[in-house]
Amino acid sequence: MDKLTRQQQTRHLFARAAFGATPAELEEASRKPLRKVVRQLLKDSETTAELRVVEPEENQTRKQLKGLVRDGQLEKDRVKKLIRDNAEKVRNLNLLWIDRMATGNGALREKMALFWHGHFACRAQGRNPLFTQQYANTLRQNALGKFSDLLMAVSKEPAMLQFLNNQQNRKNAPNENFAREVMELFTLGRGNYSEHDIKEAARAFTGWQFTPEGQFVFRERVHDEDEKTIFGKTGSFKGEDVIAMLLENRQTARFVTAKVYRFFVNENEDKKRVDELADQFYKSGYDITDLMERILSADWFYDSKNIGAHIKSPVELLVGLRHTLGVRFDQPQPQIFVQRTLGQLLFYPPNVAGWPGGKNWIDSSSLLFRMQLPSYVLKAADVLVRPKEDGDVNIQLLARKGNAKFRTTVDWADFEKTFANTPDARLTDALAVTLLPFPLRPDQRTILESQLKPGQTPSERIRTLTAAIMSLPDYQLT
Repeated sequence: MDKLTRQQQTRHLFARAAFGATPAELEEASRKPLRKVVRQLLKDSETTAELRVVEPEENQTRKQLKGLVRDGQLEKDRVKKLIRDNAEKVRNLNLLWIDRMATGNGALREKMALFWHGHFACRAQGRNPLFTQQYANTLRQNALGKFSDLLMAVSKEPAMLQFLNNQQNRKNAPNENFAREVMELFTLGRGNYSEHDIKEAARAFTGWQFTPEGQFVFRERVHDEDEKTIFGKTGSFKGEDVIAMLLENRQTARFVTAKVYRFFVNENEDKKRVDELADQFYKSGYDITDLMERILSADWFYDSKNIGAHIKSPVELLVGLRHTLGVRFDQPQPQIFVQRTLGQLLFYPPNVAGWPGGKNWIDSSSLLFRMQLPSYVLKAADVLVRPKEDGDVNIQLLARKGNAKFRTTVDWADFEKTFANTPDARLTDALAVTLLPFPLRPDQRTILESQLKPGQTPSERIRTLTAAIMSLPDYQLT
C-alpha cells in the first residue's frame, strides 16, 4: 500500500489525533482537505471543562482525621471507610475522564492529556483524591498550550510534589527524587545532566511544598538560600530558576519532541524529522499546538510505514470502542476491570516513568482478552478473566464494587446509517475501511463472511460483521 486513499488518511488522522471516529465523522471529514480537518480538531479542543468529582472542602484530610479521633485514638473502622471513600472518588474521576474521552468533544486535547499523563507520570495517593483531580485538570487545561507553562504547573501540583517526595526536601536534608525526575523524565532525558546538577537542583527546590487543602506553597524557612552551581551557572537559585534553565536547554525540546513523535507517529524515530520539529518547537516558545499541527498536517505523517504501526493502549482500545459505536456501560465498574486487566489504569501508572507502551501492551495473559473485548462489550457477556494484582491497596479498594458483567447499550442505529445503502457485496470492505488500518486480505474477508447466517437482515449483517472485524488482530493496531 504505497498511497493511501482519502478515507484511509482521514481514519489514520482520527485514530492518532483522537480516539477513532464514527462512520459519519469519517464520511464528513473525508470530503474536506486534511489541513482543514486538522484545524477543526484543534479548534474543537480550544476549551475544556474541568473534571470534578471532589469539592475542595471535602478533602481537607487533616481535618477529616481529627474528626475521627476519640480518646486520643483514631477509630480504625472509620479511617478505613475514609480511605475507601477517597479511593472511590479516584475511581469516579477515572470514569469521568473516560467518559470525556469517549464523547469525542475536544478529542485532541484529551488525547494529548493522556500522553502527558504518561510523560508526567503520577500515581494517585489514596487519601488525596482532590490532588489527583487537580493534577488531571492541569494536564488537560495545558495539554495544547505552552510546554513551559505545563511543566511549571505540573511541577507545582501537590500530587506530583507528594509522589516525588518534595515535601520532605528541606535545607540541610535535601531529597533528590523530585529534581532527578524533572531532569530525567520531564525535560532533558537520561545522560544530559550530572549528579552534581541533581544535588544542586534539589537544594533549589527546597521549600516547594503544599497545604492539606491542595495549594502549592513556597516555605522560605525550609529553603536553602545559599549559592548553588547548576549547569555551570552559580547563584542563589530557586525552583523556578531551575525550570527556566531546563527550558533554555534545546535538549528539552529535543527530548519532548521525540516522545511526542514516538507516541503520535511511529515508535521508530526518524532522527532528521524529529530534529527539525524540535528546532521549530524550541523557536515557537514550546508551543504544543504548533508542534501538533505541523505533525498532523505533514505529508509524511500519512506515509504507509506509519499506518498500523501503533499498538492501541488499553485506554485507547476501550475509549475507541465506546466512541465508534456509541457504547454506554449500564454499570461503570467493567471499565475499571478492563483497564486493570490490560495494564493501564488511569492515575495508577506502574512507576515514575509511566507506561512503557508499544509491544509492552501485549503479553500472553492479556492478548486473548484484548481480542475478545469487542465481543464482551457488544454481546454483553460475562467475563471469567481475573485482572492482575498490583499490590496497591488503593487499587484493591478501587475495584471492590461491581464485577465483570458487561451490560452495555450500543447506538447501532447511528452506526448503521452510513452503511444503509451499501450493497451486500461491498459491506464487509466498507466496514473494514472504517474500523481497520489496513485493507482486508482475501482470507480475512472469507473468514468474516463465513460468520454471516442465511436470512439475516441488513442490520444483523452489519452487527455480525462489525463484531467479527473488531475481533481481528488488526483492530489492535492504529
